[in-house]
Amino acid sequence: MKLPVPAGFSCLLLFVITGALPAAEVTFTVRDTRGGPIADAVVSLHPLGPTPAPAVPGEAVIAQEDKEYDPYITPVLVGTKVRFPNRDTIQHHIYSLSRPKRFEKPLYASGAEESVVFDQPGVVVLGCNIHDWMIAYVVVLPTPHFAKTDSAGRAQLTGFAPGRYRVEIWHPRLAKTEVRELELTAVANPSLAVDLTLRPDRRIRRAPEPRTGGY
Repeated sequence: MKLPVPAGFSCLLLFVITGALPAAEVTFTVRDTRGGPIADAVVSLHPLGPTPAPAVPGEAVIAQEDKEYDPYITPVLVGTKVRFPNRDTIQHHIYSLSRPKRFEKPLYASGAEESVVFDQPGVVVLGCNIHDWMIAYVVVLPTPHFAKTDSAGRAQLTGFAPGRYRVEIWHPRLAKTEVRELELTAVANPSLAVDLTLRPDRRIRRAPEPRTGGY
């Protein structure tokens, strides 16, 4: 179900879901301007009313495998420890120059593992000092209510209290985070469609495999 957007009101939209129950759920379908699904968009809900009790952060894993980061996009709660296992047969060198978390993990070998605690909200871009095309994003959020869209562009959020929320939708190819408002007062689970304009994908192309040994 796509809701109409009044003229001049592209950045702020109010969705209303009626009925009152102890918890709410909602599914977003995120699409491009041609109606195609957008995968790897991070949808998060930020309460505009009373602040709930702090959530307990957990752990996440971003592997280095086949000279790529897996997964490409990882949303986490502030305070989450992210582990970086090297599952390749070569060395990797992780770093980030992003303001929320600047760090460097120098060369470490196959089978080794490093970890980082992401303790400030924001988007952290990961690189590799050896393989320029390796890039990934850690989206550090102050709310536990978030989800990443799948290959069909869907993200389902459940288990939060009814109330007013600011919805933020982030994707690496968006010019800026999409911000809207949502009022949840029911468990009903409609699919709310959001159309976004993405910039071209400017990622560095992967280098060809060397004929002999090397990194």
